[in-house]
Amino acid sequence: MESTAAFHGLVEFTPAFAPRPAISHVLFDFDGTLSLIREGWPEIMVPMFVEMLPALPHESVEARRQLCFEDIMRLNGKQTIYQMMQLAERIRERDGQPRDPLWYKHEYLRRLEERIRHRCEGLRAGAMRPDDFLVFGARTLLDRLQQRGLTLYLASGTDEQFVKAESELLDLSRYFGRHIYGAQDDYKQFSKKMVIERILRENRISGKQLLAFGDGYVEIQNTKEVGGLAVAVASDEAHNGSGRFDEWKRQRLLGVGADVVIPDFRDAAPLLEGIFRN
Repeated sequence: MESTAAFHGLVEFTPAFAPRPAISHVLFDFDGTLSLIREGWPEIMVPMFVEMLPALPHESVEARRQLCFEDIMRLNGKQTIYQMMQLAERIRERDGQPRDPLWYKHEYLRRLEERIRHRCEGLRAGAMRPDDFLVFGARTLLDRLQQRGLTLYLASGTDEQFVKAESELLDLSRYFGRHIYGAQDDYKQFSKKMVIERILRENRISGKQLLAFGDGYVEIQNTKEVGGLAVAVASDEAHNGSGRFDEWKRQRLLGVGADVVIPDFRDAAPLLEGIFRN
């Protein structure tokens, strides 16, 4: 792809990419795409799954951990409850008696809250800077999209109450206004696919006018299903600003049809120039 502005970092355009100057609406995932408040969440979820999952005869802890990790990451981007439903199914497969998936979800959230409490308290007190908990370059991208007059939406597999609260802490709410959506305890009442369908229906636009950014397969896949342009953010959350791809994310997101893969938003200007080029 030719561009008058040079890319300074890694960027991967797939053969499916083509400019979309008519894009009018933009959808963002939250955790790992914009927010890093919950960075390290697998370090809470994976050990919890290993703890809850009955061991098979002669099965090592490492083998059980790998199974749990793969189950969890395969469902990353969907509502948290789906990972807990998978855990319950694994327990059942091993002749265990699982609890209700909602119990596992609430227990996971309790453990995660212990990990991230100091981050939220630091942001609330002004002792920590919001931009330190944003994927590198994210605010520049949001500002540029807003300057173009585009309507921005946020949809997350994290519970909506937490998404809205953490968006406030990160000074992101002003970009999205009332268009912030997240998971519900009644999981059938929300999905990213439902949000995308709503965007198209309420604004009477085609999928070709939709741009999405995400680090989970769900938003990439759902965007491609309606004909939208999907930018995969293969963010290295533990080393924000490194400019390196998380290779697991990269492979997974290319596999579901991403048009572009980036590690962060350091190249917001040339990226948008390429996307909106006539």
